[in-house]
Amino acid sequence: MNFKDKELIIFDFDGTLINSIPDLTLAVNKMLSHYKAPALTIAQVTPFIGNGAQPLVKRALEFAMPDKDISEDFLKEAFKIYFEAYKAVTCKDTFMYPGVHETLIYLKEKGYKMAICTNKPFSFIEPILDKLEIKSFFSLWVGEDSLAKKKPDATPLFHLVDKLGSTIEKSIMVGDSKNDILAAQNADMHSIGVSYGYNYNENIADYNPTQVVDQFSELQKLF
Repeated sequence: MNFKDKELIIFDFDGTLINSIPDLTLAVNKMLSHYKAPALTIAQVTPFIGNGAQPLVKRALEFAMPDKDISEDFLKEAFKIYFEAYKAVTCKDTFMYPGVHETLIYLKEKGYKMAICTNKPFSFIEPILDKLEIKSFFSLWVGEDSLAKKKPDATPLFHLVDKLGSTIEKSIMVGDSKNDILAAQNADMHSIGVSYGYNYNENIADYNPTQVVDQFSELQKLF
């Protein structure tokens, strides 16, 4: 199968284009240290990623402080500490996955429009794009707080398709998480699942994306 008839490619960010787990873990541990809670490893934090920043903080607190009652006020305070900590290390050790840069160049040369749909807070997207020097590849990006709803809801995909003057039929979602595949399915859009990301330690193929790839560079054969 190929997708050469598409014109808009919508990418997830964390776990698809970039590996941000080292910096997310740093920020989580800064927040946990504030409460004298034990630090977590990268392997422990990884399955907490995917639904946005607040669920990440809540899961980390529940895991590291099992006896603590995580009230709404406590969560709000912890999130603020995490948010400031992550702001300080947003792109310290974050890196692009193998093949991402060359493939983005290839896709741009082929004339595809590209956008990012992530459940990461919007304010963190541009600093990372700038630091990794890949901002010029993307026409638009949305984060978890950009719209009223986030993935797996289809709203952000409809928004990007509309803003970039495309159609559902001419668009495709590429991501590592069930949230990406479910959002695409909810929008009646084709999807590509990458198998190397963070998907809650689940196999992305179980969510029936249109196609699965094991390496980002495989996209060059599909487009």
